[in-house]
Amino acid sequence: QVQLVESEGGLVQAGGSLGLSCTASGRFSTINSMAWYRQAPGKERDLVASITSSGYAMYLDSVKGRFTISRDNAKNTVYLQMNSLKPEDTAIYYCNTVATLEGLQYNYWGQGTQVTVSS
Repeated sequence: QVQLVESEGGLVQAGGSLGLSCTASGRFSTINSMAWYRQAPGKERDLVASITSSGYAMYLDSVKGRFTISRDNAKNTVYLQMNSLKPEDTAIYYCNTVATLEGLQYNYWGQGTQVTVSS
């Protein structure tokens, strides 16, 4: 079992910045991909950014150039630096990871953290 603990989100003005972190703990062999998703009210959960254990990152088109995902493998932690925030970035942000245990892969979610961008 893996637990994902996310940092607190917050309220920021449009154009501002905010950083999120998420640390995995528990019983696993390896942490594979780590990612951030977000879900706005009445909308589906979207993949915002993902990063492999080797550092290959992918982004949602609307956040490219503004958000940066990174990870510290030694700390089993993934970060999301969000710059030039827009009101449309307002959502609950969820950390996600795929972890391997005894040869099987499992998908885990954090509890979610609210990010609100005011105009």
